[in-house]
Amino acid sequence: MEDFSIKNLSFKYPDRERFALSNINLGIKKGEFLLVIGESGSGKTTLLRMLKNELRPKGEIDGGILFLGNNLFELKALDSAPKIGFITQEPEAQLVSDRVYGELAFGLENLGLDREIIRARVGEFASYFGLVKEFTKPTANLSGGQKQLLNLASVMAMNPEVIILDEPTSQLDPIAAVEFLDALKRLNDDLGVTVIIAEHHLENAFKLADRVAYLEDGRLFCCEAPEGLALLLKDKRISQTLPVSSRVYQYLDSDGKCPLTVKEGRGMLEKYENEHYISIKELINNEEIISCKDIWFRYEKKGEDVLRSCSLGVRRGEFYALAGENGSGKSTILKLIFGALKPYRGRLRRRSESLAYLPQNPKNLFVKDSVEEDFKSVNNSYLELCESFGIEKLLSAHPYDLSGGELERAAICKLLLLSPEVLLLDEPTKGLDSFAKNELGMFLRERIKEGLTVICVTHDLDFAANFADRCGLLFDGGIICENDCNTFFSGNSFYTTASSRLTKGIFKNAVTYDDILECIKAGEGK
Repeated sequence: MEDFSIKNLSFKYPDRERFALSNINLGIKKGEFLLVIGESGSGKTTLLRMLKNELRPKGEIDGGILFLGNNLFELKALDSAPKIGFITQEPEAQLVSDRVYGELAFGLENLGLDREIIRARVGEFASYFGLVKEFTKPTANLSGGQKQLLNLASVMAMNPEVIILDEPTSQLDPIAAVEFLDALKRLNDDLGVTVIIAEHHLENAFKLADRVAYLEDGRLFCCEAPEGLALLLKDKRISQTLPVSSRVYQYLDSDGKCPLTVKEGRGMLEKYENEHYISIKELINNEEIISCKDIWFRYEKKGEDVLRSCSLGVRRGEFYALAGENGSGKSTILKLIFGALKPYRGRLRRRSESLAYLPQNPKNLFVKDSVEEDFKSVNNSYLELCESFGIEKLLSAHPYDLSGGELERAAICKLLLLSPEVLLLDEPTKGLDSFAKNELGMFLRERIKEGLTVICVTHDLDFAANFADRCGLLFDGGIICENDCNTFFSGNSFYTTASSRLTKGIFKNAVTYDDILECIKAGEGK
């Protein structure tokens, strides 16, 4: 039986010429784990929101959707709310209660269930998701990963038939992201709940899926098992976003089954083992432009220290990436460097006062009714920069009407109009697909050649490995290790890239897909 039957579905937003979705036909089976992929603007979010009446966008609709054999658009809210759960990419945006127990009970109370049923469900799902110790805590005190797990638990407490998730791991650290996806797969296996999830970062989600639906310009190009997708998409640009094991399989034109996991990929690569060593890029300039020595900071006078004897030195003309779990203090360091916060102990020196700061929520940078008006308020000479950054088509739009990825790019462009010497970026790649990330990384590298210094807080370790010069890991209030990216990621097991895990013990110092290809070619004498 199918949970959803999508028939000839087309959708166009008001005042838009192009259809966001065109003639989609797709059946989603009960108990299926369906992964939806595609480039930014391909229609993934629109399709997911069409499956939830309360979130369905306004616009012109052709075709229809059946849910459990009935017209979805006629489904009453009392049926839709508990049966179809929806989780967004922003953990905080979905929380409505100030305490964990209140959040777990909120949906059940709104359904009017008896107190005994609510207590039983709340206790059961708090235990299942490991939230017992946090049960009475304020939701504001949870880490990003715990908040997203709480969102999932709150939805599951209503016993839904389907859970729909729109990039739920985009703001989680690597370990929290894996834990969240594992919990999701466990629900799928243990309870048979149908999972429909859209993701840009496929390394962990791809192997969990029963089928993968690929959208291209609002059309469903294919929906296949993940093993067959690598060959089917070999000549498509989207193949660059597939897990690294599958991409290497494509490159090698290997026989047999496409590897989906690191374990399977290592078996494929072992016969190419050689002694080639990925060289380390040396930094030319050793002059520190930012210096933090033994910094201590807490948000409340009697609260816990967020940073304890934390030291950091960033060199002029360097791209420095800072990793660490949610809530470890990474954003706090950026605010201290920028001057928005002050340490209560330690020394912080800036050898430049020309700093620009991108916060986690880029909406905070925009105050006008259009992107162009915002840019003009900073610098009238904005057109050339917009063209080089590929956002000239966004100038007439209201900032709040932009997608997450478009808003990130527009915000960075506005900051660069200030001509800063130091650019501070807090999670700049969230909401960006792989292509937009590469464009951003190359754009920043070009500006670094002109003298820009970049300090970037990120959970996107592949982005850091590809474009940063050095990377540091923040833990327990301080930076416990830092090094050039190849050495840093080669030495880690979890805070590392899939490429590094795939090649450990096979190729030396290979932490990116391009590093792997270099090693393979070296072994073949190419």
